[in-house]
Amino acid sequence: MKISFYKYHGAGNDFIIIDRTETPDIELSAEEISFLCDRRKGIGADGLMYYDSLDGYEFTMSYFNADGKESTMCGNGGRCMAAYWKHKGNEGNQVRFKSIDGDHTAFFMANENVNLEMRDIKVVKVSESGYIMDTGSPHLVRFVDDIETLNLQEEGRKIRYSNEFAPEGINVNFAQLKGDKIYIRTYERGVEAETMSCGTGSVAAAVAASLQTGALPDRHELIAPGGKLFVSFTKKPDGSFRNVLLEGPAIFVFKGTIQL
Repeated sequence: MKISFYKYHGAGNDFIIIDRTETPDIELSAEEISFLCDRRKGIGADGLMYYDSLDGYEFTMSYFNADGKESTMCGNGGRCMAAYWKHKGNEGNQVRFKSIDGDHTAFFMANENVNLEMRDIKVVKVSESGYIMDTGSPHLVRFVDDIETLNLQEEGRKIRYSNEFAPEGINVNFAQLKGDKIYIRTYERGVEAETMSCGTGSVAAAVAASLQTGALPDRHELIAPGGKLFVSFTKKPDGSFRNVLLEGPAIFVFKGTIQL
């Protein structure tokens, strides 16, 4: 079977997009998705997404981690899917689509960034491990003193597989505050390694930083190994966070075909 695909990245967080409006019969197994995401034997990516049509929406997205398993919402993936919709020749400054966690609207910025509406964050729990919340995917944020020398693979894996978060596990973000910027590194479950950036993780880190410092800037700047992302939100008196927006680049890399 020959498959056509598109490769995108958002601040280094990279994805394979398969457009099932062009090839509707494709239904890949977990093993096939894992192969395609393999950086040595396949195309190479942190995850794979299906682009499908759906009445009432411009498109719907389904996201699979590099291990081949369908996963929760991917913020950078959603921004890349919106960019793909635009690159297909569609007109408009915004696009509405559906994902596993509900409806999303993406806005196309003058600087070519894509700004994505994320789900509301209703509860933030605080434990000895750090700040815990669901930003479309489950995340833990822990603040550290030296993010550059941190053994992320070891420390992230230890928390991800801890009894506290069993059996599903959790995505683990380490953050350091430097002035008005948040430096972040993320261990993603399903990838089981550090990714160059993480959209839902950046949202979690921005929320955690606002709770840690008490500061509520209009726009949080996050610096990940793969580039910059920006997060804004409104904090409500009940402790929830609304009007959550994730902004950053969504870059087309290449398209191609591969034989399975």
